[in-house]
Amino acid sequence: MPSIKADHWIRKRSEEGMIEPFEPNQVSHVNGQKIVSYGTSSYGYDVRCANEFKIFTNINSAIIDPKDFSEHSFVDLKNDVCIIPPNSFALARTIEYFRIPRDVLVICLGKSTYARCGIIVNVTPLEPEWEGHVTLEFSNTTPLPAKIYANEGVAQMLFIQSDEVCDVSYKDRQGKYQGQTGVTLPKMLNKNLK
Repeated sequence: MPSIKADHWIRKRSEEGMIEPFEPNQVSHVNGQKIVSYGTSSYGYDVRCANEFKIFTNINSAIIDPKDFSEHSFVDLKNDVCIIPPNSFALARTIEYFRIPRDVLVICLGKSTYARCGIIVNVTPLEPEWEGHVTLEFSNTTPLPAKIYANEGVAQMLFIQSDEVCDVSYKDRQGKYQGQTGVTLPKMLNKNLK
């Protein structure tokens, strides 16, 4: 029977390299300052946002096309804080690098601290044997600028272990985002059809 995995399972698997760097506890204060928490929780792991951002801009009047995405649609920012314009979005990445076991699927949910401010975090599931930094999508649904904090918690990963091992993993099919580092833009594989 598939099951969501608890803190002790997450700690054990991370000692084997599933999450790097890994925080075995919940961290809610740094140097005496309150932060948005990160680290291991009862049934999940709260990831941190790195300080590399790509903020959407319409200054170049590009068309958003997932099959032919222009990197000119973003302004790059390296900073401890990112301000997302009203009704816009930004991309970032996790500090943590993941190596997902073959019998596990990971679901990501945004932290309520951000959701209650109208900031939505979206990540597609991390598939069996996928590895890399997770690219985070932040949508500012409000009519006001919104602030994202680097080096603090932004989303929670939930680990679901199947009762069966899949026939074909993400690694087996050589998925296009395998081993990604940094903030990764959408891309299409150019495979010749025969």
